[in-house]
Amino acid sequence: MLLKSLEFKVKNGQKVKVIEIPVLEEDSSYFTMLNIRLQTFLLTIYHEQKPKQVYSFREYLKRVIKWPDYEAIYRLEELRSNA
Repeated sequence: MLLKSLEFKVKNGQKVKVIEIPVLEEDSSYFTMLNIRLQTFLLTIYHEQKPKQVYSFREYLKRVIKWPDYEAIYRLEELRSNA
């Protein structure tokens, strides 16, 4: 899984970093949903009075989407035999 991060400045000039953004192909069924969720998340951060310095998009998705969709996006695989 390829992950990206995004860094930008909010209204007061503070730098904010969003980490763990999954990179999906445009033909993926989750591509549009993730783009909309990311835009919503960034707007929420941008309008906060006192934003944190680092946010995890993965943790945000855990809270707002259904678990089967989350697993499909991040492809969580269990390790067998401590491998």
